[in-house]
Amino acid sequence: MQKTTLNYQLPDGNQICADAWGDPGDKPVLLAHGGGQTRHSWGGTAEALAAKGWYAVAYDHRGHGESDWSTDGNYDMEHFAADQATIARQFSRPPALVGASLGGLSAMLAQGESADQLFSALVLVDITPRMNPAGALNIINFMRADIEHGFASLEQAAAAIAEYTGRPPRTDLSGLDKNLRRDDDGRYRWHWDPAFVAPQEEQIGALHRLEDAVSRIQQPILLVRGRLSNLVTEELAQEFLKLVPHARYVDVEHARHMVAGDRNDLFTAAVIEFLESL
Repeated sequence: MQKTTLNYQLPDGNQICADAWGDPGDKPVLLAHGGGQTRHSWGGTAEALAAKGWYAVAYDHRGHGESDWSTDGNYDMEHFAADQATIARQFSRPPALVGASLGGLSAMLAQGESADQLFSALVLVDITPRMNPAGALNIINFMRADIEHGFASLEQAAAAIAEYTGRPPRTDLSGLDKNLRRDDDGRYRWHWDPAFVAPQEEQIGALHRLEDAVSRIQQPILLVRGRLSNLVTEELAQEFLKLVPHARYVDVEHARHMVAGDRNDLFTAAVIEFLESL
């Protein structure tokens, strides 16, 4: 299925880059990736949604992929939430929001602290207001590990990912370069602003307002957890379901925090089933 590249203008002058699949007249779905990822991390999910009659748009957060970096290096959560609200308002009707990690946190804050209906439904991918601190620090440490020196080759980057995820190194590297940039020194580095990781550790303990925000959301919510995730434990998932009693829950087997990447088939099926049930 053919995709279209879009650009959204933010109030601060920054541009957000996105890919779209399907007919713009169909019901919209907005896909927001996790921190340190790009819009390409969704695998075939967006295309599968379009094949089912949805208009699927996956965008790069500010400071990620082909979107502009913050000129002041500020990547507080409020910026990501405001960006997401701006994009949601560009659709003819509120889109369903599928948010992984950072994308889900942004959605909780954007919708929970807005008087407007920004989204018709929310799918939170391995993210809840409370996170396992050890799991969060593990992610941040991985992101920080090769910021300065980068990688000499795509194979070296694939090996680093494999060590982090516990999966065998990928043999097909054709899509990996979309999540990396090649700098003037010839080395590959992750396709996001290094300044992005600076405030993240401090924000881990400053997300209590998200509990208040998400408890105010009335739209249908689906929590999709990776069964092997060390960021959202089963205990934290159950706490979330008590906080948001109307939420549904799917636990994807053989998946870690990167649910869409680990088991894209099961993840996509769960999202489609949820959306089609609304």
